[in-house]
Amino acid sequence: MSHLSADLLAQAKDVVALYPEPRSALIPLCHLAQQQDGWLRPEAMSEIAALVGVTAAEVRGTATFYDMLHTEPVGTYVVSVCTNIACLLGGALELLEHAESSLGVRAGGTTPDGVFTLEESECLADCDRTPCVQVNHRYVGGQTAESFDQLLSDLRNGSLAETVPPHGTLVRVRRSGGLAADKDAIATERAAVADAQAKRSEELAAAQAKAAEESAAESEKVADPGTATVASPPPSSKSVPAPAPAPAPAPASTPPATRPPRKPKGGPA
Repeated sequence: MSHLSADLLAQAKDVVALYPEPRSALIPLCHLAQQQDGWLRPEAMSEIAALVGVTAAEVRGTATFYDMLHTEPVGTYVVSVCTNIACLLGGALELLEHAESSLGVRAGGTTPDGVFTLEESECLADCDRTPCVQVNHRYVGGQTAESFDQLLSDLRNGSLAETVPPHGTLVRVRRSGGLAADKDAIATERAAVADAQAKRSEELAAAQAKAAEESAAESEKVADPGTATVASPPPSSKSVPAPAPAPAPAPASTPPATRPPRKPKGGPA
């Protein structure tokens, strides 16, 4: 039984058909599944893996690489506060502290009612309006403590529903057509690419076989000494000087003669 709804499953199959390789549709399908559940459930990742021909582990490995994809539950509204340098100078840390106080959770947490998840983010590319805040990847402009509290109130009462959809919805306009090209032309181009790849593979295999034959021939020459010729070094035209004679050993030194002690005068002979 499919975890994705019938409508999303049909969209997923249409997306896969747009790509020459099914696995190229992995990330778009992750966004579709997140649109349904607000995050990527394990069963959704398994179904995506089956649709694109990879393992569920590969889907999870890809999803965990991107900040916009969540493999754990998040709130209906993911509020991101930028604390990069421009926003930092504009009071981002103070705003983040206020947001934590207003929501009752630290950055990275979700409110008990499941409505808000608060994130501390790197640059959100809205540096002229600091500190920058996004909700579900929609810009809501530079915020103050007062405007932030009003933003939370507007999100709770649904007055921003047209501007900020629930988390997971990136695009609310459904694509009505596929590639703007003739299907037969696409099939012809793909066949030509496949033929070119096969030709390159054949050429590579032939080159490898030739290299292997040449290597084997060289090995046979080395193994058979009768067929191998060893070049002798050319005679030198310069005369080699005779070695210098060894120096004569130094004569042994003779210790100086010692005189016998003198007898004292007047003593016994």
